[in-house]
Amino acid sequence: MSSLRKLITTVISVGVVGALVTGTVVAPAAQAANKKIAFVMGAESDPFFQAMKVGAEAAAKANNVDLIWQGDPSEYSPATQIPVVDAVLAQKPDALVLIPTDPTALQPSVTKAKALGIPVINVDTRVGDLTDVLSFITGDNADGGAKAADALAKAIGWTKGKKYKVVVGLTSATATTNVARLDGFSKRVLRKYPGIKIVDKAYSQSQPAKANTNVSNWLTKYPDLAGIFAIDGTNAAGAAAALQAKGLTGKVALVGYDAYKTNVDLIGKGVFTALVAQDPAAEAKLAIEYAVKYLNTKSKSGIKKSVVIPNVVLSKASTAAELAKFTYVQK
Repeated sequence: MSSLRKLITTVISVGVVGALVTGTVVAPAAQAANKKIAFVMGAESDPFFQAMKVGAEAAAKANNVDLIWQGDPSEYSPATQIPVVDAVLAQKPDALVLIPTDPTALQPSVTKAKALGIPVINVDTRVGDLTDVLSFITGDNADGGAKAADALAKAIGWTKGKKYKVVVGLTSATATTNVARLDGFSKRVLRKYPGIKIVDKAYSQSQPAKANTNVSNWLTKYPDLAGIFAIDGTNAAGAAAALQAKGLTGKVALVGYDAYKTNVDLIGKGVFTALVAQDPAAEAKLAIEYAVKYLNTKSKSGIKKSVVIPNVVLSKASTAAELAKFTYVQK
């Protein structure tokens, strides 16, 4: 477990600029000048969160606010995230964008922020009670899980009356994104693909090396394994590495989540059958814009309580332009 001293913190001070191609000023920038918006994620090194950082930075710059970007370097867990949130709140930001690693464990953090008069926006994942949350912005996770089930069934050549073993790699048993994707996947399998059975699940805490180990163990334990659903980008990366190391590319179907560039590049090589792509930069950009809007107006008018951004499935059938468009941006 990483110590608080090892946190990666980036504070971006910005000046007055025009609208960027990736960001739009949502209110007169002068009103929000010198405001600080904190953005706390689970595992800062995750390319998904790095793509979010690009969107958050662009929106902060366009709206003339300071961005406090902070998270544990690599571990996705409440135990490492809660001290980060406490440290950020001690800096007295004007707003907090929080990606909670657990809906229950991070609920007190929202309560603490409210007591300090700090508005909170949830992005990607959410706390259990959204009463004190200004907005919750996320991808369509249940739909993404269902689409992954369709892609995996097609890849393994599902035929009625036959039996197929599949496994699911997750980051967390409680993160709301993981829960919703697994639920969507499981319900689609139950309704449309009888004979497909989830024989195992394992968790990686957003660490590709751990995901690699999980998949390697499965490949030994289930020699007749038909397919793998890697429920997020770090699990997808670990699963891809394990399949390639064991020479099982194309023999065990792999459907992943998140369009990391390294994973997108493996679609053409047959390692991934499909990837469910989100738009993390857009999620983060909207969160900053909503925070600025609220700070400028002190009103919830024009701020949606819930925003769901559609997913896109990438595969060998996708054009080069489509792959480029939905690959996660990073610096």
